[in-house]
Amino acid sequence: MPIDPADLVVLTPQQVLDADLPDWRFAFTSIETVFATPSYATGLALVAAIGTAAESADHHPDVDLRYGTVGVVLSSHDVGGVTGRDVRLARTISGLAAEHGATAHPERVQTLELALDTARIDVLRPFWAALYGVPLDAGRDDEVRDPSGRLPLLWFQRSEPTAPDEAPRQRWHLDLRVPPELVEERIAACLAAGGRLVDDSHARAFWVLADADGNQACLTTWQDRD
Repeated sequence: MPIDPADLVVLTPQQVLDADLPDWRFAFTSIETVFATPSYATGLALVAAIGTAAESADHHPDVDLRYGTVGVVLSSHDVGGVTGRDVRLARTISGLAAEHGATAHPERVQTLELALDTARIDVLRPFWAALYGVPLDAGRDDEVRDPSGRLPLLWFQRSEPTAPDEAPRQRWHLDLRVPPELVEERIAACLAAGGRLVDDSHARAFWVLADADGNQACLTTWQDRD
């Protein structure tokens, strides 16, 4: 089926937001949701209906069937982002979910990245690609990406070399992408659990948090990014 050239245009996060998809949330290069299902059989039936719709549209989402939930990820992999194809199929899937008695819970959408701080990305990246068993060209030149999506993305954050007399610093940290409306609640929960807010100078793109021992992690959103 030939693709309309308009469907090869990657939409911005704001354009996705303006498309009015209340069941879905924008992640990195995809829109995602989680549907709660009343039974495993209902979830299985919903997955089958999504598969039929996907074949008809010649556009295929990633679907995760679990007891009580069906997760769906939509992205146009040929252009590396969200397009009109994803928006249309998202609306169709939301309709199918409603027909099957499934309830959308977009607040459950989360995407985990592992971030490695290093001054030697070019030296370290081939090792981690080999460990993952994936080709180096499967992602950008600052990441290692599992094309199957089964393993979390590895992102290499460029940092300054450690001076000889400098104390060892944290190399690995978690980047957790969440829907923007969840950030305040999530930060409050981390603080209540004994953590602290290290840096909010880059809000609304990301906030740096730390646990009681100083181990850092970032909450990130799609907002305020170039």
